[in-house]
Amino acid sequence: MEFIDTHCHLYWDDFYRDRGDVIRRAREAGVRRCIIPATDVRTARQALDIAHAHDGVFVAVGVHPHDAAQAPVDVIAQLRTLATDPLVVAIGEIGLDYYYDFSAPHQQWSLLHSQLDLARSLDLPVIIHNRDADADVLRIIREHQDGMLRGQFHCFSSSAAFAEQVLAAGFHISFTGNVTYKKSTLDPTLSMVPDDRLLIETDAPFMAPLPWRGKRNEPMYIPHIATRFALTRHQDVQHIARITTRNAVALFHLDNRGLK
Repeated sequence: MEFIDTHCHLYWDDFYRDRGDVIRRAREAGVRRCIIPATDVRTARQALDIAHAHDGVFVAVGVHPHDAAQAPVDVIAQLRTLATDPLVVAIGEIGLDYYYDFSAPHQQWSLLHSQLDLARSLDLPVIIHNRDADADVLRIIREHQDGMLRGQFHCFSSSAAFAEQVLAAGFHISFTGNVTYKKSTLDPTLSMVPDDRLLIETDAPFMAPLPWRGKRNEPMYIPHIATRFALTRHQDVQHIARITTRNAVALFHLDNRGLK
């Protein structure tokens, strides 16, 4: 089985001492490729350094809503330059977050609009962060949806009804270790996502699945998360591996890149 972890922050300090071993363990577990989403320009550069040092690693460049208030005035120009690197496969992680107040809503809106424009101009998919902002994030995406905008709602935690709207907007939906938690209410949503729109991720080092919850997450746990996908969706793990890999390859234009 082959998997692709579509969202793991391998530049995080948690991976400083053993990043190479983390990537090796992932490959041994069948996670042969992964995508590192940046949260600002600095982490985008760090992610690219990692990607160029390790086979099968790709990057998304973007500014997280938490960092909207601190974004430099020329941030879009900087992201555009970074996106010329052939290992950049998306604009992300971008979106809205109303759970924390690190950046005011109007700052988040402005930056999201600009980054969606950037993605469309570069013909790149987007990786969307959405926390407690369902209505506004979907409104903004719809304003930019011209039939070409595409992307991933990562670490999905909203309702099945909202998932239907996300799917109708042309987006893929991704889940992580949150589906394994005892109090998770995501089974109905995980069950209703069509095979051709489903993605899998860790969001490492966060959101480790049971029984590792509270510890550092890493890409090697993708097959464990996939097992929960399979149980919930009444499919086998091989099928989950096949469809999520196929979807990631198509969405992020990976083809056979990074495979050795």
